[in-house]
Amino acid sequence: MIQLKNITKTYNETTALNNINLQFNEGELIVLKGASGSGKSTILSLIAGLNKPTSGEVIVDNKKVSKLADNFASLYRRENIGFIFQKYNLIQNLTVKENIALPLIPNNPDEKELESLLASVMEKFHIVHKKDIIVKNLSGGEQQRVAIARANINNPKIIIADEPTANLDEKLSLHFIEVLKNLKESNKTIVVATHDPIFFNLDFVDKIIEIHNGNILA
Repeated sequence: MIQLKNITKTYNETTALNNINLQFNEGELIVLKGASGSGKSTILSLIAGLNKPTSGEVIVDNKKVSKLADNFASLYRRENIGFIFQKYNLIQNLTVKENIALPLIPNNPDEKELESLLASVMEKFHIVHKKDIIVKNLSGGEQQRVAIARANINNPKIIIADEPTANLDEKLSLHFIEVLKNLKESNKTIVVATHDPIFFNLDFVDKIIEIHNGNILA
């Protein structure tokens, strides 16, 4: 599903990734482990087509993502990637329903189809009763459920999560772990970048890859 071949990425002469090679299979849950600045988020951005390597190739589902022009990379993201961010990246003055619908707007969906998709995903992630609430009035846990629903509204093949539990207490972190398990059971390929030890002993994680200063340790 995902291959990173001989990837090096530099920023202003600083090496973020140093000739790394990775391969993730469809339906796997992969944890990228490492301290802040180790290169985890750079790997996520390359898989998502948000960034391009300085050298090497990123191949996702047999498509050379690292070679895509910006407009095609944007289309690739809309069709294949769901994002779960550390700080949720929600638009605070929009409602729950409006935030979840945002990834679908470029596709100009039929109103009836949109309402059906929204109802389904809000029910799945237990947020339907908050659909008309302005996001800034929600708790942190509720905002994360909105972010997870938004990440799944386009039924992506790949879910990318960057430090998803950084702003959560233990109870909410455990709830997020259950969400991840359910997503994996629906055959999503999931890549989580984290330094939270809660992820390191889960029996449904397929690979834990440790990264230090742009190099793969294990």
